[in-house]
Amino acid sequence: MKPDASLTIALAKGRILDEALPVLAGAGIFPTQDPGTTRKLILATNLPHVRIIIVRATDVPTYVAYGAADLGIAGKDVLMEYNNNVVYEPLDLGIARCRMVLAGPKRTLQPVHGRLRVATKYVNTTRDYFAGQGRQVEIIRLYGSMELAPVLGLADYIVDLMDTGNTLKANGLVPLETIAEISSRVIVNKAAMKMKHDQIQPLLDKMALWKKGK
Repeated sequence: MKPDASLTIALAKGRILDEALPVLAGAGIFPTQDPGTTRKLILATNLPHVRIIIVRATDVPTYVAYGAADLGIAGKDVLMEYNNNVVYEPLDLGIARCRMVLAGPKRTLQPVHGRLRVATKYVNTTRDYFAGQGRQVEIIRLYGSMELAPVLGLADYIVDLMDTGNTLKANGLVPLETIAEISSRVIVNKAAMKMKHDQIQPLLDKMALWKKGK
């Protein structure tokens, strides 16, 4: 097979990786090493022309957009935040489902700083959400332990992903509004889709069949 027919697939460790491996298996692709235990970031597969790279979840769209990977699997939350139309999003796999929510204390919330403060790592998505409602808020970027922000008075609300809601409940918070239903999608580099269509399209078809049959 010609070198330009090779395919690089970007995945991120964690829940998406765990749920993406059966998708790839359904398409006949198996890593030759366990991604959960190896420290390698580039993994060969049973197909000599296909390799998997392990990157941060938030970096998957960047690797695909710039052509370092031909395709990847990313959560819709990351794609909304990336806010870039330079990749195709041909298939919703329906895996790693959760919700992006606005959450806060159970009490009726009044801003403690004049303008509402919202803590989140989804800065662009949060800004767009409130702008669409004609509401002005101050956004504080945080990368973890989001639930602490309202408890300690850093922010009035948070915007974060919610699966079971147990973490919110344990910290005295409740989901107030659903911003988006989240699942993981296949994304494809636009140039690769043209240049490697004969390799990528059959893979997409097999993934779609996997979704239909799961």
